[in-house]
Amino acid sequence: MTHRKPHLPEKPCAACGRPFAWRKKWARVWDEVRYCSDACREGRHAKARLAQPRRGG
Repeated sequence: MTHRKPHLPEKPCAACGRPFAWRKKWARVWDEVRYCSDACREGRHAKARLAQPRRGG
């Protein structure tokens, strides 16, 4: 069984756009949190997307 937390606030990540939920360690700075992970904060996801060739059809 998975543990669901539907009552926690969510917001979209500024880098990848995926929604992420509030964490206790962000309690004091929730308004300042913009990224879902260190990878997004450092721009690793954007660089990986640009390096991959586009799949076209």
